Amino acid sequence: MTIPRRSWRAAGTYAAVAVAGLTGAVLCAGPAAAHTPTWAVTCTDVSLDLTAYNGGVTNQVTVTVDGKDLLPTETFGKEFHKELELPQHDKELTVHLVVKAGDGDQFSKDETKTAPVCEDNTPTPTPSVSESKPAEKPTTAAPSPSESSPETAPAAASPSPSSPDLAETGSSSATPIIGGAAVAVLLAGGGIMWSVRKRRTAQH
Repeated sequence: MTIPRRSWRAAGTYAAVAVAGLTGAVLCAGPAAAHTPTWAVTCTDVSLDLTAYNGGVTNQVTVTVDGKDLLPTETFGKEFHKELELPQHDKELTVHLVVKAGDGDQFSKDETKTAPVCEDNTPTPTPSVSESKPAEKPTTAAPSPSESSPETAPAAASPSPSSPDLAETGSSSATPIIGGAAVAVLLAGGGIMWSVRKRRTAQH
């Protein structure tokens, strides 16, 4: 039994179409399984490990923290690895990762994670002016009793040698002698007058 050539040709065509479709499906599934956007967030940093991307196109990655750029948009090829340090914080931070694959939006990634607060890295509040310790005033030692000079009465002023002698207002040591001599003179005078009168009386 012979098979017509047209049947062989038709069967060959169907087989080629099936192989091409299977190959296309494998090629399409390959990149989807190959893109690996891995990233992790701790209380101190963000680590990025983007691997198995299509190096023939332009891929982009961006990281923001609470709406502010931590990693401005950067382009990469097959791989991208980076460690990003987070700012010090006393409350949780929202970290947003955006990866745009150049070979299709189905390979892109848009994800958000939370950075916790580090227990041993909480910023210490700065003391205000009212809480600051006032400067100590220098203390002056009180003078000891030996150092303090007692109050003394002012010494009497001595007369100057050049000043003239002042008249004596009080009694001197010669006053009793002068007084005794005066009394003796008075008594003698009285005795003489008494004897003279007696003689005159006797003559009469």
